[in-house]
Amino acid sequence: MTNRIYVAIDTPDLARAKRIVERVRHHVGGIKLGLEFFAAHGQPGVREMAELGLPVFLDLKLHDIPNTVAKAVMALAPLEPAILTVHASGGRAMLEDAKAAAPAHTKVVAVTMLTSLDAEDLAATGVTGSAHDQVARLSDLARVAGLDGIVCSGAEVAAAKAAWPNGFFVVPGVRPDDGPIGDQKRVVTPRAAIDAGASILVIGRPITQADDPDAAARAIGATL
Repeated sequence: MTNRIYVAIDTPDLARAKRIVERVRHHVGGIKLGLEFFAAHGQPGVREMAELGLPVFLDLKLHDIPNTVAKAVMALAPLEPAILTVHASGGRAMLEDAKAAAPAHTKVVAVTMLTSLDAEDLAATGVTGSAHDQVARLSDLARVAGLDGIVCSGAEVAAAKAAWPNGFFVVPGVRPDDGPIGDQKRVVTPRAAIDAGASILVIGRPITQADDPDAAARAIGATL
Protein backbone atom coordinates (compact mmCIF):
# COMPACT_ATOMS: atom_id res chain seq x y z
CA MET A 1 0.00 0.00 0.00
CA THR A 2 1.21 3.53 -0.73
CA ASN A 3 2.66 5.27 2.28
CA ARG A 4 0.00 7.67 3.52
CA ILE A 5 2.20 9.84 5.72
CA TYR A 6 2.98 13.33 4.42
CA VAL A 7 5.57 15.01 6.59
CA ALA A 8 4.88 18.68 7.29
CA ILE A 9 8.01 20.72 6.61
CA ASP A 10 7.04 23.84 8.54
CA THR A 11 10.28 25.76 8.59
CA PRO A 12 11.68 28.76 6.69
CA ASP A 13 15.14 27.14 6.78
CA LEU A 14 15.67 25.53 3.37
CA ALA A 15 18.77 23.60 4.37
CA ARG A 16 17.01 22.15 7.43
CA ALA A 17 13.96 21.27 5.33
CA LYS A 18 16.12 19.36 2.88
CA ARG A 19 17.97 17.55 5.66
CA ILE A 20 14.70 16.37 7.20
CA VAL A 21 13.32 15.11 3.91
CA GLU A 22 16.56 13.36 3.01
CA ARG A 23 16.41 11.51 6.35
CA VAL A 24 12.76 10.43 6.19
CA ARG A 25 12.22 10.09 2.43
CA HIS A 26 12.10 6.28 2.48
CA HIS A 27 9.46 6.18 5.23
CA VAL A 28 6.96 8.84 4.15
CA GLY A 29 4.75 9.18 1.11
CA GLY A 30 5.17 12.90 0.47
CA ILE A 31 6.05 16.30 1.86
CA LYS A 32 3.78 19.15 2.87
CA LEU A 33 5.06 22.66 2.28
CA GLY A 34 3.02 25.40 3.89
CA LEU A 35 2.81 29.15 4.14
CA GLU A 36 5.89 29.52 6.32
CA PHE A 37 8.13 27.75 3.81
CA PHE A 38 6.52 29.37 0.76
CA ALA A 39 6.82 32.88 2.21
CA ALA A 40 10.54 32.32 2.68
CA HIS A 41 11.41 30.53 -0.56
CA GLY A 42 8.52 30.82 -3.04
CA GLN A 43 8.35 28.70 -6.17
CA PRO A 44 12.13 28.18 -6.47
CA GLY A 45 12.15 26.62 -3.00
CA VAL A 46 9.26 24.31 -3.85
CA ARG A 47 11.08 23.19 -7.00
CA GLU A 48 14.22 22.49 -5.01
CA MET A 49 12.28 20.38 -2.54
CA ALA A 50 10.48 18.53 -5.35
CA GLU A 51 13.87 17.48 -6.71
CA LEU A 52 14.20 15.21 -3.67
CA GLY A 53 11.73 12.91 -5.38
CA LEU A 54 8.61 12.94 -3.19
CA PRO A 55 5.13 14.23 -4.10
CA VAL A 56 4.56 17.79 -2.90
CA PHE A 57 1.46 18.88 -1.02
CA LEU A 58 1.33 22.67 -1.36
CA ASP A 59 -0.66 23.85 1.64
CA LEU A 60 -1.29 27.54 0.97
CA LYS A 61 -4.97 27.61 2.01
CA LEU A 62 -5.91 30.07 -0.74
CA HIS A 63 -8.88 32.29 0.14
CA ASP A 64 -9.88 35.34 -1.90
CA ILE A 65 -12.39 36.33 -4.56
CA PRO A 66 -12.89 33.64 -7.23
CA ASN A 67 -10.90 35.39 -9.96
CA THR A 68 -7.92 36.04 -7.72
CA VAL A 69 -7.79 32.45 -6.46
CA ALA A 70 -8.13 31.06 -9.98
CA LYS A 71 -5.22 33.19 -11.18
CA ALA A 72 -3.14 32.17 -8.17
CA VAL A 73 -3.81 28.49 -8.92
CA MET A 74 -2.80 29.04 -12.56
CA ALA A 75 0.40 30.74 -11.40
CA LEU A 76 1.20 27.71 -9.21
CA ALA A 77 0.40 25.16 -11.94
CA PRO A 78 4.00 24.87 -13.22
CA LEU A 79 4.97 23.44 -9.82
CA GLU A 80 2.65 20.50 -10.50
CA PRO A 81 1.71 19.95 -6.85
CA ALA A 82 0.14 16.62 -6.00
CA ILE A 83 -2.25 18.37 -3.62
CA LEU A 84 -3.23 22.03 -3.23
CA THR A 85 -5.40 23.57 -0.52
CA VAL A 86 -7.99 26.33 -0.62
CA HIS A 87 -10.35 27.48 2.14
CA ALA A 88 -13.86 26.02 1.88
CA SER A 89 -15.26 29.18 3.45
CA GLY A 90 -14.36 31.07 0.27
CA GLY A 91 -17.65 29.86 -1.20
CA ARG A 92 -18.81 27.70 -4.06
CA ALA A 93 -17.76 30.00 -6.92
CA MET A 94 -14.24 30.29 -5.54
CA LEU A 95 -13.98 26.52 -5.10
CA GLU A 96 -15.24 25.83 -8.60
CA ASP A 97 -12.84 28.31 -10.15
CA ALA A 98 -9.90 26.93 -8.19
CA LYS A 99 -10.59 23.40 -9.39
CA ALA A 100 -11.08 24.54 -12.98
CA ALA A 101 -7.74 26.37 -12.94
CA ALA A 102 -5.72 23.50 -11.46
CA PRO A 103 -3.74 20.93 -13.46
CA ALA A 104 -5.74 17.76 -14.05
CA HIS A 105 -3.46 15.65 -11.84
CA THR A 106 -3.51 18.07 -8.87
CA LYS A 107 -5.98 17.23 -6.12
CA VAL A 108 -7.64 20.43 -4.92
CA VAL A 109 -8.86 20.00 -1.36
CA ALA A 110 -10.78 22.43 0.82
CA VAL A 111 -9.79 23.29 4.37
CA THR A 112 -12.94 23.02 6.47
CA MET A 113 -11.93 23.93 10.03
CA LEU A 114 -8.41 24.32 11.37
CA THR A 115 -7.46 21.70 13.93
CA SER A 116 -6.30 24.51 16.23
CA LEU A 117 -9.94 25.61 16.61
CA ASP A 118 -12.82 24.23 18.65
CA ALA A 119 -16.52 25.08 19.06
CA GLU A 120 -15.73 28.02 21.34
CA ASP A 121 -13.49 29.51 18.66
CA LEU A 122 -16.23 29.03 16.07
CA ALA A 123 -18.72 30.83 18.27
CA ALA A 124 -16.33 33.76 18.63
CA THR A 125 -16.42 34.18 14.84
CA GLY A 126 -20.21 34.03 14.72
CA VAL A 127 -20.54 30.42 13.55
CA THR A 128 -23.15 28.47 15.46
CA GLY A 129 -23.20 24.73 16.07
CA SER A 130 -20.48 22.20 16.72
CA ALA A 131 -17.21 21.60 14.91
CA HIS A 132 -18.83 18.51 13.43
CA ASP A 133 -21.69 20.61 12.01
CA GLN A 134 -19.31 23.14 10.46
CA VAL A 135 -17.14 20.48 8.85
CA ALA A 136 -20.21 18.71 7.47
CA ARG A 137 -21.53 21.94 5.92
CA LEU A 138 -18.24 22.84 4.30
CA SER A 139 -17.53 19.29 3.17
CA ASP A 140 -20.85 19.21 1.35
CA LEU A 141 -20.06 22.56 -0.26
CA ALA A 142 -16.68 21.26 -1.48
CA ARG A 143 -18.28 18.11 -2.88
CA VAL A 144 -20.95 20.05 -4.77
CA ALA A 145 -18.28 22.43 -6.12
CA GLY A 146 -16.41 19.51 -7.68
CA LEU A 147 -13.32 19.47 -5.47
CA ASP A 148 -11.39 16.29 -4.83
CA GLY A 149 -11.78 16.33 -1.08
CA ILE A 150 -11.30 18.20 2.16
CA VAL A 151 -8.96 18.78 5.06
CA CYS A 152 -10.55 17.94 8.41
CA SER A 153 -9.58 16.54 11.79
CA GLY A 154 -9.72 12.87 12.59
CA ALA A 155 -12.73 13.58 14.78
CA GLU A 156 -14.85 14.45 11.73
CA VAL A 157 -13.39 12.30 8.96
CA ALA A 158 -15.63 9.26 9.49
CA ALA A 159 -18.81 11.30 9.05
CA ALA A 160 -17.35 13.16 6.08
CA LYS A 161 -16.40 9.91 4.35
CA ALA A 162 -19.83 8.43 4.99
CA ALA A 163 -21.39 11.41 3.20
CA TRP A 164 -18.74 11.49 0.45
CA PRO A 165 -17.51 7.92 -0.14
CA ASN A 166 -15.23 8.86 -3.04
CA GLY A 167 -13.75 11.95 -1.39
CA PHE A 168 -10.06 12.45 -0.63
CA PHE A 169 -9.58 13.18 3.06
CA VAL A 170 -6.50 14.91 4.43
CA VAL A 171 -6.17 14.65 8.21
CA PRO A 172 -3.70 16.92 10.05
CA GLY A 173 -3.39 17.29 13.81
CA VAL A 174 -2.32 13.66 14.11
CA ARG A 175 -0.35 12.73 17.20
CA PRO A 176 1.02 9.40 18.49
CA ASP A 177 -0.49 8.13 21.75
CA ASP A 178 2.33 9.48 23.88
CA GLY A 179 2.99 12.68 21.94
CA PRO A 180 2.34 16.29 23.07
CA ILE A 181 -0.52 17.99 21.22
CA GLY A 182 1.04 21.48 21.11
CA ASP A 183 -1.37 24.07 19.70
CA GLN A 184 -3.78 21.45 18.34
CA LYS A 185 -7.18 20.97 19.97
CA ARG A 186 -8.86 18.17 17.98
CA VAL A 187 -6.29 15.40 17.64
CA VAL A 188 -6.36 11.66 17.00
CA THR A 189 -3.74 8.94 16.69
CA PRO A 190 -2.48 7.95 13.22
CA ARG A 191 -4.15 4.53 13.39
CA ALA A 192 -7.48 6.02 14.49
CA ALA A 193 -7.40 8.53 11.61
CA ILE A 194 -6.76 5.80 9.03
CA ASP A 195 -9.47 3.57 10.50
CA ALA A 196 -11.92 6.49 10.34
CA GLY A 197 -11.29 7.05 6.64
CA ALA A 198 -8.29 9.34 6.21
CA SER A 199 -6.69 9.19 2.76
CA ILE A 200 -3.44 10.75 3.94
CA LEU A 201 -2.08 11.92 7.28
CA VAL A 202 -0.17 15.17 7.73
CA ILE A 203 2.36 14.78 10.52
CA GLY A 204 4.88 17.44 11.41
CA ARG A 205 6.45 17.92 14.83
CA PRO A 206 6.27 14.28 16.00
CA ILE A 207 8.64 13.53 13.11
CA THR A 208 10.51 16.74 12.39
CA GLN A 209 11.32 17.56 16.03
CA ALA A 210 12.25 14.02 16.99
CA ASP A 211 15.84 13.23 17.89
CA ASP A 212 15.77 10.71 15.05
CA PRO A 213 13.17 11.81 12.42
CA ASP A 214 13.68 8.66 10.36
CA ALA A 215 13.03 6.39 13.33
CA ALA A 216 9.98 8.46 14.29
CA ALA A 217 8.52 8.17 10.78
CA ARG A 218 9.17 4.42 10.75
CA ALA A 219 7.57 3.98 14.16
CA ILE A 220 4.43 5.86 13.12
CA GLY A 221 4.25 3.98 9.82
CA ALA A 222 4.43 0.68 11.68
CA THR A 223 1.14 1.49 13.44
CA LEU A 224 -0.81 1.94 10.20
